Amino acid sequence: MPAPGTVARYVLGSIRVVNGTLALVAPAVIQERMGDPVAGSNAAAIYGLRLFGVRTVILGADLIRLRGEALRHAVRSALLIHAGDTATVLLLLRNKQLSPELARPLALISGLNTVLAATAFLADRRSRS
Repeated sequence: MPAPGTVARYVLGSIRVVNGTLALVAPAVIQERMGDPVAGSNAAAIYGLRLFGVRTVILGADLIRLRGEALRHAVRSALLIHAGDTATVLLLLRNKQLSPELARPLALISGLNTVLAATAFLADRRSRS
């Protein structure tokens, strides 16, 4: 049975690959989830989501395939990225720039990703001490 940190890393990597691929090939799906009334025709949103998609697929693949020091760097980066994502959702909610109905699932997803990233990070730190 793999260690919890390894499982967390693979789950987080897989979530990233799936979400990134979705952003690349079907950005309108994400736009609709975010409440965009003109999903599929908002060129700026499509561009941003595809940029997000490329980044996310690469970062997810790194968590799955890398080893050694490169993997340690990817795990450290994952924690910062997902903690930042979670903080952004909470700030948008606090500033009333995001409805509670939309913020709840985004905060849940970002929070879960942050927990997975923290689990992988802490397991990596323990394994080196």
